[in-house]
Amino acid sequence: MAGVIKLLPDHVANQIAAGEVVQRPASVVKELLENAIDAGADQIKLIVKDGGKTLIQVVDNGCGMSTTDARMSFERHATSKLTTAEELYALKTKGFRGEALASIAAIAHVELQTRTNEEEIGTEIRITGSEVTEQQPIATPEGTAILVKNLFYNIPARRNFLKSPQVESRHITDEFHRVALAHPDIAFQYYSNGSELFNLPKTNLRKRIVHVFGSKTNEKLVPVTEDTQLVKVSGFLCKPEFAKKSRGEQFFFVNNRFIKSPYLHHAVMNAFEGLIKPNTFPGYFLYLEMEPSAIDVNIHPTKTEIKFHDDHSLYAILRSALKHSLGQFNVAPVLDFEKDPNLETPYAFKQKRAEAPTVEIDRAFNPFSGSVRPASGFKKATKEAWEALYLQTENQGATTSISSQMEEDPVQTGMFTKTAESESGARTFQYKHKYVVSSIKSGMLIIHQNRAHQRILYDKFFKELSQQNTVSQQLLFPLSLSFSKTDMNLIREIRSELIDHGFLFEEIGEEQLTLNGLPIQITEGEVGIVIDELIATRREGATPSFSTTELLAQSMCKAMAIKTGAQLDIASQQGLVNDLFACSESGRSPFNKTVYVVISENDIDNKFN
Repeated sequence: MAGVIKLLPDHVANQIAAGEVVQRPASVVKELLENAIDAGADQIKLIVKDGGKTLIQVVDNGCGMSTTDARMSFERHATSKLTTAEELYALKTKGFRGEALASIAAIAHVELQTRTNEEEIGTEIRITGSEVTEQQPIATPEGTAILVKNLFYNIPARRNFLKSPQVESRHITDEFHRVALAHPDIAFQYYSNGSELFNLPKTNLRKRIVHVFGSKTNEKLVPVTEDTQLVKVSGFLCKPEFAKKSRGEQFFFVNNRFIKSPYLHHAVMNAFEGLIKPNTFPGYFLYLEMEPSAIDVNIHPTKTEIKFHDDHSLYAILRSALKHSLGQFNVAPVLDFEKDPNLETPYAFKQKRAEAPTVEIDRAFNPFSGSVRPASGFKKATKEAWEALYLQTENQGATTSISSQMEEDPVQTGMFTKTAESESGARTFQYKHKYVVSSIKSGMLIIHQNRAHQRILYDKFFKELSQQNTVSQQLLFPLSLSFSKTDMNLIREIRSELIDHGFLFEEIGEEQLTLNGLPIQITEGEVGIVIDELIATRREGATPSFSTTELLAQSMCKAMAIKTGAQLDIASQQGLVNDLFACSESGRSPFNKTVYVVISENDIDNKFN
């Protein structure tokens, strides 16, 4: 059995390491940008083509590398940022991974041009599949320019698993946002397929957020500051009224490194409790500064998840700081037990003196005397009149039946809404303004009203949008909507499809679009919500099998469906049930969730055994 275990060849070992470091083009962008920042650059340019599949180039004005360092940087486990193992637990740099450049060079064509400030001539190195094919001196500016072409050219299986260029571009843009937001003191430029997407100058944090997400973001931000012995918290929250239905602008940074932390996200949601609607998410840009020894960044390969030594205290501090900021800037309701608002004097009455009220009464009035008239001039009812009124009310009460009262509009009584009975004899009632319950022969049918209405609207919209000539309604006045630069790029990608479905664009700017016409299914008040839903779906990376027609129908039905908490009258309950079972697939919503459940009579009987 000797000779079973063998050393892997270098090219195989490099490809295995590359699989850990490079999942997609965005991973390469992250490594190269972080290396440029650690090199001391204050101007960084990112150039991408075809979602990073064809080209990724990062140019910086950092310290550069000598000829020897340039060659050594592509060796495995070679780095300038670590000398001892203990330094792994006190990291202050970003791209410390020793296999980053070596792994990238193993699966792509790489060109490196670099020069230090002390040298007059720089170095150019070309590598293909971990093999140096060319090295020569070159005249180049101070700093480093690294170019990665044909990613995964020698691993076709990995290349086939990459998504479309549009999806990969969105992942690269997300990584660019994370790095740019962590370093507002560095100027960034980002080009994709020859077009400039971002040109971010050196600035402060607030302006950097506005430059990335659009000018409308400025009015949404609430500053956060808290300084303790454990952690220093700074950054911004988005006001509760701007909470979205998708997880969009949510960023945590620890020591200028982007992280994902469900635990800290829970602290943020706890601080917003009672201020935002259910199933909505607030935006935040939070920066935590801690001692490197108090955290462990080595628990995840991409360093996006870290471990805190005292996470319970951090949770409490963060939640308290956020609540304080929301209250300090009059975002959260504040109770003042020492001040009675009923005693406040209106501004128009501050200079007026209080006057004692005068009340006139008829002191000679006797209610049991029919001969006495009150001061108002009205004759009081006599004993005979009271008896006649009592008899009239008693007769009316005898003829009034309980069944006639039940035919009135539904009134909420406890948890249930009064039942409705159709001509066919089926009875329905609404439970907690969320479910419509109907009796059937085999037992009881419970329908989720929001999902049921989504299914009904989706089938209707999809049928109408699938027609070749979609009808568009002209607007009397053009409608302007504001979005971030990233969202506008998504809209440009699907502009032609939106035009085919009835949207008429007058102008699409950097952060604003103007509409002249809408599909007949959408009103002016709903178009912003529909486009937000469509952008959120595209940003989350919907599967390519979904067409734009399906995505638009999903966005429309989600935005326009009856919401949980809406009270339905008798006709609406019956109409919802009838329309649902007229659909081709009534059991599942457009988002593949259960629409209704059936509880059989035997199941109910078993509960009473």
